[in-house]
Amino acid sequence: MKLSDDYFQIMQVPEAYEVDGAVLSEHYLNLQRQFHPDRFADKSAQEQRLAVQMASVVNQAHDTLRSPLLRAAYLLKLRGLDSSGENTTISDVTFLMSQMQLREQLGAVSSAADPFAELDLVATEVARQLANLQQQFGEQYGQKIFETAAETLIKMQFYNKLQIEVDELEDSLEDA
Repeated sequence: MKLSDDYFQIMQVPEAYEVDGAVLSEHYLNLQRQFHPDRFADKSAQEQRLAVQMASVVNQAHDTLRSPLLRAAYLLKLRGLDSSGENTTISDVTFLMSQMQLREQLGAVSSAADPFAELDLVATEVARQLANLQQQFGEQYGQKIFETAAETLIKMQFYNKLQIEVDELEDSLEDA
């Protein structure tokens, strides 16, 4: 393993959107053991630094490939595509309307007669939409339709942010 390897090479999994989580975890644990700094305590300072760097890269690779959103962005990065969404606008009116509607529903949760039931409806729809987009991304990436996959990733990022807001609202309702 080299520091210059891509995350799929480091984690010894095929370069694809779908990743076997069990294999990923197994390879991660093996690499963590191999590069754990304690194993290099009696080595030279240079070897110790290299072990720390390798352990850091292994952690970053694992975190990236474990997350569907980060993995999608990384795959597009490997293809030379910017997936940050900073320079992209969404022109899909149906998607934008759906986002606005879900945000309105989320905003009304606190004042609903049964806020937890209302929040559950929003959370279920967000999870469903996110799962659909993840499936679309996987298909588009597999078919090498990278520009379309990049647009789908931006939509995934919208729903991921909405999912975080749902989780935060649930926490605040439970604390109240």
